[in-house]
Amino acid sequence: MRIITGEYRGRRLETPRGDDIRPTGDKVKEAIFNILMNHVPGARCIDLFAGTGNLGLEALSRGAEFCQFSDIDRESIRIININIEKCGAEEKSSVYCGDFRKALKRFPGKADLIFMDPPYSSGLYEKALKEVDSLDLLAEEGIIIAEHEKHVELSQRVGKLFCYDVRRYGKTLVSLYRREAE
Repeated sequence: MRIITGEYRGRRLETPRGDDIRPTGDKVKEAIFNILMNHVPGARCIDLFAGTGNLGLEALSRGAEFCQFSDIDRESIRIININIEKCGAEEKSSVYCGDFRKALKRFPGKADLIFMDPPYSSGLYEKALKEVDSLDLLAEEGIIIAEHEKHVELSQRVGKLFCYDVRRYGKTLVSLYRREAE
């Protein structure tokens, strides 16, 4: 696994042993960032259920201003910290180990991009979307990127958040959410 482009291009990222953590593959990651191309520079990001920090670090490499990485798994946090150091992204990053609800409450201000990739069978998608909505955490033009398996259906609407696009990449779907216009 590597950073595809930008400031940290080509940096190899630490990956976990075993199948407990499932990093986003390069094909899906590249597709996500092609969609987000004009939204990344200067963005304030959250990499929720971060795993290896792959998506947040790619965003920082492409010009995002800041990323908060969070995961509940201590091994994931260890890997995220190694990867942040490999990229020299310490000044642009914060890392939180714990429940996603607490992590979201700690984010300073509003997020422009929220990457959401929990374990596929965890049932955490709806809960995380509800929490983002209730905290009014997504910036006016912000986007939530939810990566999930094709057989996992996500709600079209959660509070003021709505799914405006779904893309399929093999067995993986990427659902994109925005806030309703005020």
